[in-house]
Amino acid sequence: MSFFDQLIAFLYAAILASVPLLYGTLGEILIEKSGNLNLGVEGMMYLGAITGFLAAFLMESALMALLFAFLAGMAGAALYAFITVTLKANQNVTGLTLTIFGTGVANFIGETLKENYPAGTVVVADHVKRALLPLNMGALSDIPVAGRLLFSHSILTYLVVLIAIGMSLYLNRTRHGLNLRSVGENPAAADAVGINVSRYKYIHILLGGGICGLGGAYISLVTAVGNWQPNIVGGQGWIALALVIFSSWSPLRAVLGALIFGALSVLRLYIPKEVIDIPGAIFSMLPFVVTCLVLVISSIRMRRENQQPAGCGINYFREER
Repeated sequence: MSFFDQLIAFLYAAILASVPLLYGTLGEILIEKSGNLNLGVEGMMYLGAITGFLAAFLMESALMALLFAFLAGMAGAALYAFITVTLKANQNVTGLTLTIFGTGVANFIGETLKENYPAGTVVVADHVKRALLPLNMGALSDIPVAGRLLFSHSILTYLVVLIAIGMSLYLNRTRHGLNLRSVGENPAAADAVGINVSRYKYIHILLGGGICGLGGAYISLVTAVGNWQPNIVGGQGWIALALVIFSSWSPLRAVLGALIFGALSVLRLYIPKEVIDIPGAIFSMLPFVVTCLVLVISSIRMRRENQQPAGCGINYFREER
């Protein structure tokens, strides 16, 4: 394989790896724009992964798998919203608990499935997997270079790009989006002008959780090709949290950030050992090292317009306004 072909293959793999990261990042951006910091992205992705896999395995329908994955992510987010918005509990502790809960539930159900079905049978039906394979767009897919990079992806890849564009327009160009931003920045002021703060928080926390759930479904149905594996999400929810900061809470910048981190996660597969003989474990930890660097650099160089919403992570007590 020539160097150019190797480069195209690497870029294509980077796009594939970036998709679940982008789902998690977009979901968390929407949640944080409402003024809530949810560290449970990993847990919501796990809930989406196992529920989407179960629906695909038992119901043999790709559409139902995605629907149930979205609802599972929403269910995890609803639990978080009730505890933090209604009961005013600590957001950091609740989010971490959601991650532990989602991870444990998914791994427990996955292992139970394998114990109760014959070996090798806990896989999604072929016609379900085909529904999520890269689309064939005819002449567009046959275009040199661009055809492979832009027009040969799963429907879930195009869906997440549409979500990023739609979210950007919603946050910046619509009245409800501006209301949401005001809730995240100053809930007391938003409440004073008649915006229902709790309703905005609930709706957008649930939608953000559903988007994270779709990212989990992508991992179990596309990345893992419909074959459940223990610890299948593998820390991608934590990387998504760092990507929120890397993208400065911008859905469109999140697309670029996800591509960069996706490239880092597959880099080890495309560097020949004859060129650089580095243990695979070093490459595996590279995305997490860059995540730490991003957090440090972002905290030093953050400008006001690119900062976290001012009310994020702080519970709103209406009686104190």
